[in-house]
Amino acid sequence: MSKLEFPGQFENEDVLFVFKRHPIVMRKGLIIVMITILIGAFVGLYGSSSAGSMGDFFIQFFSPVVIGFILGMFGFMYYWIGWHYSVCIVTDQRFLQFKQKGIFKSRSVNDINLHRILSVNYEIHGMLETVLGFGTIIIQTLVGDFVITKVPKPAQTQAKIVTAIKESGVELDEQAKNIE
Repeated sequence: MSKLEFPGQFENEDVLFVFKRHPIVMRKGLIIVMITILIGAFVGLYGSSSAGSMGDFFIQFFSPVVIGFILGMFGFMYYWIGWHYSVCIVTDQRFLQFKQKGIFKSRSVNDINLHRILSVNYEIHGMLETVLGFGTIIIQTLVGDFVITKVPKPAQTQAKIVTAIKESGVELDEQAKNIE
């Protein structure tokens, strides 16, 4: 098994597991792609109404559709970059969250020592989250709650985090309950 590494990793720190947010966070980018394709189709339909042959029709109709797709992909890339470069890392010493928005907009890093975590809970609200299999992880610390939304398979992820914390020698508050 290959050893996972990341920038800022301590010398004797081992990565236990890594997870990302659910791909549903890119839905706005997909909507942008669909809208630009639809606009390209309307422009192509209007522009191809005077086409003399089938070949002219295809060129006049599909050129704006392809241009709309390409422009839409630029909008989609903003959301894809945010999803791809946002990651949570659980090591044998700490919990890290790297959160990226766009290419140059913002990047934040949250670093929580496992000994400072009091409890880890999860929530699943509504039919969409239940059907698509994502939810919210809530990590309670002395300072406050650390909330990670749209986490795939929240029950399994919560169990992995709790296992990592317990293996590091920390006793969690067993009174905390999981909410479904």
